[in-house]
Amino acid sequence: MAENTEFSLVPIGWVRSEIKDPDQAPRQGSEGAPRARIEIAAPYREGLAGIVRGQEVLVVTWFHLARRDVLMLHPRRDPLRPLTGVFNTRSPDRPNPLALHRVTVLAVKTDGLEVEPLEAVDGTPVVDLKPVLSSCGDS
Repeated sequence: MAENTEFSLVPIGWVRSEIKDPDQAPRQGSEGAPRARIEIAAPYREGLAGIVRGQEVLVVTWFHLARRDVLMLHPRRDPLRPLTGVFNTRSPDRPNPLALHRVTVLAVKTDGLEVEPLEAVDGTPVVDLKPVLSSCGDS
């Protein structure tokens, strides 16, 4: 396998949220994140087939506003916590700012999903959706 191979991701959609400023976003969805809409781009909407209300899904986003030069930080931006390697934290600031959000589907629309809780800011690119598997036999 070649090292330093670069690749690209294409957004399948975008988060539509009342959160406009990353500094106002909860650190985790369970910490008061609001309902949000995941708007899926037209070429990818067929991929929503089979998703139902009440289902849990993992939303994979690209934290486009995050810093990419961070390798050490104080977890939760708390200077009383020891410096920690970014790969041992859930910080949005990291070399590849991919984020995972476990959400519940509130509604399935022709152009996307309504979900909660989602702590991503409005306009955050969505790069994938995956079902939460209940057992190893699920697809």
